[in-house]
Amino acid sequence: MRLSRWNDGTMSNIILEMRDITKTFPGVKALDRVSFKVREGEIHALVGENGAGKSTLMKVLSGVYPAGTYDGEIVYDGQPRRFSTISDSEHLGIIIIHQELALVPLLSIAENIFLGNEVATKGVINWPATYSRTRELLDKVGLKEPPTTLITDIGVGKQQLVEIAKAFSKKVRLLILDEPTASLNETDSDALLKLLMEFRKQGLTSIIISHKLNEIRKVADQITILRDGGTVETLDAHGGDVTEDRIIKGMVGRDMEDRYPPRDVPIGETLLEVKNWNVYHQNHRDRKFLHDVNFTVRAGEVVGIAGLMGAGRTETAMSIFGRSWGHKISGDVRMHGKPVDVSTIPKAIDAGLAYVTEDRKQLGLVLINNIMHNTTLANLKSVASLGVIDEHQERKVATDYRSRLRIRSHSIYQETVNLSGGNQQKVVLSKWLFTNPEVLILDEPTRGIDVGAKYEIYTIINQLAAEGKGILMISSEMPELLGTCDRIYVMNEGRIVAELSKAEASQETIMRAIMRSGEKH
Repeated sequence: MRLSRWNDGTMSNIILEMRDITKTFPGVKALDRVSFKVREGEIHALVGENGAGKSTLMKVLSGVYPAGTYDGEIVYDGQPRRFSTISDSEHLGIIIIHQELALVPLLSIAENIFLGNEVATKGVINWPATYSRTRELLDKVGLKEPPTTLITDIGVGKQQLVEIAKAFSKKVRLLILDEPTASLNETDSDALLKLLMEFRKQGLTSIIISHKLNEIRKVADQITILRDGGTVETLDAHGGDVTEDRIIKGMVGRDMEDRYPPRDVPIGETLLEVKNWNVYHQNHRDRKFLHDVNFTVRAGEVVGIAGLMGAGRTETAMSIFGRSWGHKISGDVRMHGKPVDVSTIPKAIDAGLAYVTEDRKQLGLVLINNIMHNTTLANLKSVASLGVIDEHQERKVATDYRSRLRIRSHSIYQETVNLSGGNQQKVVLSKWLFTNPEVLILDEPTRGIDVGAKYEIYTIINQLAAEGKGILMISSEMPELLGTCDRIYVMNEGRIVAELSKAEASQETIMRAIMRSGEKH
């Protein structure tokens, strides 16, 4: 076993070493001689821009990309390893939890935890033993739900805990978490991070991939930075000079003095006005979900919607955009002061609206299609004649948007599934910009992308505002709203509870508005 010296002088075991890992896909080298070490019992962070190779490296480690499809060596527990399948790595206690959770919604917690690893005798499942073991695992991760609870009936934060409980059912020794808090609110994120730190006390080793640098600095012992598929350096997170700016410089290769590009755009006329907007729940059809929502968006203005998870932000956007969420919808939508019909998605597009969904993989893109086809998908009539697609025109449009939005790919024919998160987001933006909207609704536009790609998205938003478009931006990251928006509406329990100017807005005033409204309703 290889040993390494901690800062306090004690010795600790190296549980994992990845040496000179190189992985190539058609037209791109995703990993180029990447090397790093992980010590037993530590939380080791992997950071880097989208496309830096973080997830690819972990897929090599876990056997998603089997031995023989990459060059280099994996040493685990002091021995060289060649994993041909995920089962090979899991057998040694290496468990990966992907950003897209691998749970079956209509199965119970117990069924999900032991799926493929059933507690059975001669093919017959022992349900009492299954439920008993599930309760033990749920206690370990602090989840109080009964084992029979369906996954679809619990929130994303609790689903993450089910995934971790599932890892413990497989006797995890090295837990890999890929963007574990990307879809969580602040409370659930804090709870998950505290749980990881508690597991560290118990000797569990973790590798965490995250773009949330404040969370990385909170929990990590070591931070390995990747850039352009290569290793930049590994930092001791307990060292005094490891600031967020220091990490960012390693990630992007330059200093970022301001994370939000400045914008000085004159605010024009009111483009979008929503009045007395009421919506009943999509599934619980007797439950009113949105209550008399009123807001406006003006030309050249970036308007934010803040609120906690479940406040109704996404539901507001989707119900306005072609009534794609909810039922028994009432209220008025006006563009330039005139009523418009937004009862279907095509009518909403014709009215001048576009909606960039928070779930780019499920709702924003056709992942098996290439960049070109995704770019033109929402406005095919503009690249067609008499119902026939003009491929030359389609190529021209896709090439133009690839250049304008700086989409990093080997060509417009690259499948979007093989793009990084930031570049996927730019393809979704391209798709909706090609519809030439007057008001662009952005729902979590920078979720799961790195600080460098975020800056590029903010720059695009500023350019759109300068062109006179109105932007309605939904974000769970309050610093993002405060750094980019001219006004912020605060939502809670399906209601607009405050409207704040840029000068009035702060994290404290937003949270105060939410808390006060909660006391009233």
